[in-house]
Amino acid sequence: MSTHAKRERLLLADLLETAGPDAPTLCEGWTTRDLAAHVVVRERRPDAAGGILIKQLAPRLDRVMAEYTDKPYEELIQLIRTGPPRFSPFSLKPVDEMSNIIEFYVHTEDVRRAQPDWSPRELDPVFQDALWSRLERTARLMGRGVPTGLVLRRPDGQTAVAQRGTPVVTVTGEPSELVLFSYGRQSAAKVDLEGDENAIAKLHEAKQLGI
Repeated sequence: MSTHAKRERLLLADLLETAGPDAPTLCEGWTTRDLAAHVVVRERRPDAAGGILIKQLAPRLDRVMAEYTDKPYEELIQLIRTGPPRFSPFSLKPVDEMSNIIEFYVHTEDVRRAQPDWSPRELDPVFQDALWSRLERTARLMGRGVPTGLVLRRPDGQTAVAQRGTPVVTVTGEPSELVLFSYGRQSAAKVDLEGDENAIAKLHEAKQLGI
């Protein structure tokens, strides 16, 4: 049985192929070609991918990204479809599911929601629960820099604290939408915000959400 991460991987590859290399995405400054190169570098070039998180490694990441961005777009799509090489930790099914379920879901929506005619997907409850499970584990990391208290809440009342502090803003939505909000896609996420108006305004503008 395919995993959620595998399903989102193939959907992302299909969307990138259909959109072509020059379509916009929700990743500021990135076209679909840039996004495709990012996905490939992240799983195939661990020597450079550390630059995503470690500032000192960013120059090497930039060089490798430029190298992959110059590759034929169709080659990048195929590399995404076929997945990481055997020696990569991402080739292990448990690691793939743990590390990539949010990665591929978010980037799939980066492509979908950058289009003017996009509409929300119907996601099955099992997938929503899987996204929520990962979000619970990463909420503090994603919200560590926001200027206000932040609580994420599912419609059924389950909550995850992303940032302690006052005033508190409570963001309510399905796990899939809370994931997008928490990973810096505030303007595209279908969520409801409750709390102090000034705090909500700051949260909408916050650049610190996400990685």
